[in-house]
Amino acid sequence: MIEVLLASATAFWLGVLTSISPCPLATNIAAISYVGRRLDSPWHVLLGGLVYTAGRALTYGILGVLLVESLLNAPVLSMLLQKYLNKALGPLLILVGMFLLGLIALPAGSGGGLAARFKDRLGNRGLVGALLLGILFALSFCPISAALFFGSLIPLAVAHESGLLLPSVYGVGTGLPVLIVAVVVMLGARSLATAFNRMTAFEKWARRVTGVVFIGAGIYLTLVYVFRVLS
Repeated sequence: MIEVLLASATAFWLGVLTSISPCPLATNIAAISYVGRRLDSPWHVLLGGLVYTAGRALTYGILGVLLVESLLNAPVLSMLLQKYLNKALGPLLILVGMFLLGLIALPAGSGGGLAARFKDRLGNRGLVGALLLGILFALSFCPISAALFFGSLIPLAVAHESGLLLPSVYGVGTGLPVLIVAVVVMLGARSLATAFNRMTAFEKWARRVTGVVFIGAGIYLTLVYVFRVLS
C-alpha cells in the first residue's frame, strides 16, 4: 500500500512538473482562456476545469494501459523488462535529469501553436469542448512532456504493473494549473497574473530540484544494478 502511495505521489509530481513547464503551460493557458470565458458563472468555470482535467487523465490512462499492458504481456518484451529494466532505469533517470537541468537540449515543440488552433476550432462547444481540449492537449507531446511521460512515468508504471492508475494520476497533475485557476475564479478572485508569476517561478526551482534528484537516483541505481558496487 505504501509503495502504491509513493508511486502515485511520484506520478502526480511528474504531472505537476509537466504542467508548469513552458510548452505544456502554453496549452494549459489556452485551456484556461477557453474554460474561463464564462466568468459570470464561476461554477461553470470550475466544472469546465474539472472536465478538461478528466480528459487529460483519461487520455494518459488509456495510453498507459496500452503501453504497459503491451510491454508486460509480450513474452519476449516481458522477459527483457524483467532482466534489464532495473539496469536501464538508472541511466534513463540520469538522462531525464540532465534534460530537466538544461544540460541536454532538444528541439522546441509546437504544442502552443497546436493548442491555439484546436481551441479556435472547438469554438463554443462548452463542456464537450473542454473534454476534447483535455484529450487533444494531452496528445500534443513536446520534448519535456515526452521525456517525463515516456522516460519516467511509463518505466514507473511498468515497474509497478500499473498501466491505468499511475498514468491517470499523472494526467490529473498535468491539469493542475487549470484547476487552480478555476478554483480562483470560483472564489471570486479577479487577478490571475500573480498566480501565473508564482507558477513560473515555482517551475524553475521545481525542475532543477527534480533534475538533481533524478540524477542522484539514477547514479545510485546504476551503481547497484549495472556496476554492482553497492549491492
